[in-house]
Amino acid sequence: MQAIGARQFLPVSDAGCFVEFETATPVAGAMDVVVRVHAVAVNPVDTKIRAALGAGPHDPPRILGWDAAGIVEEVGAKVSGFFAGDEVYYAGDLTRPGCNAEYQTVDARLVALKPRTWSFCAAAAVPLVALTAWELLFERMGVDPNGNDRAKTLLIINGAGGVGSALIPLARMAGLQVVATASRPATRAWCQSLGAHHVINHREPLRPQAEALGITAFPYIANLFNTEAYWETTADLIAPLGTLGLIVEPREKLHLGDPLKAKCVRIAWEFMAARAKFQAPDMHRQGEILAAIAARCDDDDFPKIHTRTFDSLTTSHLREAHAAMETGTAYGKWVLAQSQI
Repeated sequence: MQAIGARQFLPVSDAGCFVEFETATPVAGAMDVVVRVHAVAVNPVDTKIRAALGAGPHDPPRILGWDAAGIVEEVGAKVSGFFAGDEVYYAGDLTRPGCNAEYQTVDARLVALKPRTWSFCAAAAVPLVALTAWELLFERMGVDPNGNDRAKTLLIINGAGGVGSALIPLARMAGLQVVATASRPATRAWCQSLGAHHVINHREPLRPQAEALGITAFPYIANLFNTEAYWETTADLIAPLGTLGLIVEPREKLHLGDPLKAKCVRIAWEFMAARAKFQAPDMHRQGEILAAIAARCDDDDFPKIHTRTFDSLTTSHLREAHAAMETGTAYGKWVLAQSQI
């Protein structure tokens, strides 16, 4: 099959950053499905794994990409609930080859039928960020998805990013009052279109802006951007007995004592890839979550979150998408169709 991968870390300005190559078509293991990939999306994690490749060279090249939608071609011997011809979507497993290829093998427990009324491109934008947002909000931070925390306030730092784009509508559905941060007119408008009640500017002090809304403390804060850059701010704004949700690993040591200790703050880490990486006994939950999100998509209760679509998966398109992830200029999700792979 045809695939695109990286042999080593090179800047996106280098034409050799990605290479096209031939590799064997994967075969399903007992718990796997083989999917013919129709569309993929790009996430910041792709750039981080590319950066971790170092000088290489890796042979074969590392296939990146952990957001896909496609059609099941083969089903493993122990798989139930999926059949050849099913249209599916998934984020997959960071420890296995990614989806920037014609075919991909993925553990069936991580897979769900894609929204039946959505295109492959629209569906491919959803899995990684929606899983991250769902797990963070409902499983790590403890928000009740059925509305028992209705009217409590949630501050989302970086509301226009991929995870924020999924978190805003999920929080709204749970009845929370959502305050998102964004700094540009386009990203502010995007957050509002997703359902944020208020949008404040993360390039300016957050407390005065929150107080102007009548908010002195947030019972829930989700920092989806730079953990240490907003550490003191989130420690100040979090309410006593509140929950601080995090997804970005800090590059510096953090002070975990007061005021966080004095407030009895719960710090909740989310890493979407953990279930697959550690073969958790509840890996199947990711397939269940994606099925629940697909139902919401088909009921028009979850928005389409892709903001740019490339008409083919090529090395040049991947370089452009990775550049946008690295510079933080993209909002929502960027998707690549598979018409030429």
